[in-house]
Amino acid sequence: MQRPEPIVTIIVPGRDVEEFVPAALDSLRSQTETCWRAVLVDDGSVDGTGELFAQAAQEDERFTLVRHEASRGLGAARNAALDLVETPYLGFLDADDEFTPTALERLCGTLERSGSDFVLGAYVRTRPDGAEYVAGPVQPWVAAATSPEQLGTSLREHPEASGNIVAWSKVSRTAFWAGRRFPEGVMYEDQIVAQEMYTQAQAFDVIPDVVVRWRVRASGTSITQGKDRLPVLRDYLAALAGGLEVLRRAGETAAVDARLKLIRAMDLPPLEEIAATHRDPAYGEALEAFVRELDEVRSSPTGRV
Repeated sequence: MQRPEPIVTIIVPGRDVEEFVPAALDSLRSQTETCWRAVLVDDGSVDGTGELFAQAAQEDERFTLVRHEASRGLGAARNAALDLVETPYLGFLDADDEFTPTALERLCGTLERSGSDFVLGAYVRTRPDGAEYVAGPVQPWVAAATSPEQLGTSLREHPEASGNIVAWSKVSRTAFWAGRRFPEGVMYEDQIVAQEMYTQAQAFDVIPDVVVRWRVRASGTSITQGKDRLPVLRDYLAALAGGLEVLRRAGETAAVDARLKLIRAMDLPPLEEIAATHRDPAYGEALEAFVRELDEVRSSPTGRV
């Protein structure tokens, strides 16, 4: 029996995450919305990630494999897959994370009803607990961005949405991505793109449903867990500043204020804790310079961060 035409493409980049790939792919296979396809991008892995991707593509025609012989970074991996999307909707899932079973049904179904440019849902972190990863609660800043459910909203009406700056908790209309791509050669490439999406959308939706389980690796090897390294810190701070600049230039003063409050409450304290004992004084200097920039920020569409 021939499958119905897919309605959504999920882009799944991965590099050296063979331990987690099976769970990520199983979370796609178990979706209540079965009319999907997935582009699996092996970004120069030296472990078994590429082989697991290739096996999935052999066994299920819904999976397509793209291979990079050498790593090009997350932004480039996603961009390579974006050129292959032919479905009405598109979304993202990192290969070490998992969708909840009804994620695609809820996300795509919401866009069908609303006609908005994209929809974002909530997510939870899964942390190691013995031999397993256990999901925690929805964090307050996540809930603030996605609850209560709102269709056809905007940053003017819901500025807290700007706190959701990840690529993988959203599904968009593919047409909304015409000419839109991720920065390459930097980390935290999705933060500026997210703010551009909010400011350029005619309307977007928010739903409180948990759609992704975001893994905090026991090994501590993810980019998010590497903020004690100076190059990672610099890219992180640049992404935060760049996102604020997007909001300021768009005149989204309420969203600027919401982001400043969240950055000061959530982003700065752990970085300041690292800086207090970091062996390289350049780490603390970079963080202090960023804090000074935040102190100078004014909610003005023409100001700069």
